[in-house]
Amino acid sequence: MRIGVLGCAGRMGRAVIDEVLAAEGCTLVGGVDRDDHPTLGQDLGLLVGQSPLGVLVGTDAAALIESADVVIEFSASAATVAHAALAAASGTGHVIGTTGLNAEQDQAVCDAAHRTAIMRAANMSLGVNLLLGLTEQVARALGPDAYDIEILELHHRHKVDAPSGTALALGEAAARGRGVDLSEMADRGRDGMTGARKSGAIGFAALRGGDVVGDHVVIFAGAGERVELAHRATDRRIYARGAVAAARWLHGRPAGLYGMADVLGLTGARP
Repeated sequence: MRIGVLGCAGRMGRAVIDEVLAAEGCTLVGGVDRDDHPTLGQDLGLLVGQSPLGVLVGTDAAALIESADVVIEFSASAATVAHAALAAASGTGHVIGTTGLNAEQDQAVCDAAHRTAIMRAANMSLGVNLLLGLTEQVARALGPDAYDIEILELHHRHKVDAPSGTALALGEAAARGRGVDLSEMADRGRDGMTGARKSGAIGFAALRGGDVVGDHVVIFAGAGERVELAHRATDRRIYARGAVAAARWLHGRPAGLYGMADVLGLTGARP
């Protein structure tokens, strides 16, 4: 299977390259990044500390998508939307790990999925997808009359979106469990004299610092007790490994929008 990497020079892009090179039956056909990136023209093998491959970091996303069976992407939201349109035009499978898409961009990805197979996930870790299912179940069992939900996430200093896509997915899982709309119940920022906590609110707190790969904690706080569900990632290769597994699964699938729940055969988890 021929795999291309979009956003290949970023932290996740490099991790994906490593996983593709190690995956049996997969061939790395190329990688692209933005046209002002300092690694342009560098050999992809050298980029990840391996032997030269004779394949260089480029900028022609359209050509790469056309040459691949599936492309894997962790990049900027605007670029992801443009790449989804290109994948739809060529019928190339598209694995999307990019987070921070707004409603319009999200709709554009959904539209592209009418013409090609797209697997989109806020987080491609098996553990996180299990956490999504558990969060929904616990939210259903512990109602808003007695338990408040707070979602805490911590990431490295370079992350540009907040709350993280995984934190928002956990919020959606909690909202499903309680049968409410997250857009109506989310509390995404507190500062100053905010007043008492709104009953039934789903709170978010985003922390940034150091080189933290990703921590997520869902807190169900009641009178006299707390239930906490947590996942802590120590190596971003878990996401790259999941992305390559998703690419293998997506290859040859009919057009449609899929999630890691489909890839892993899980119920209760959503992208």
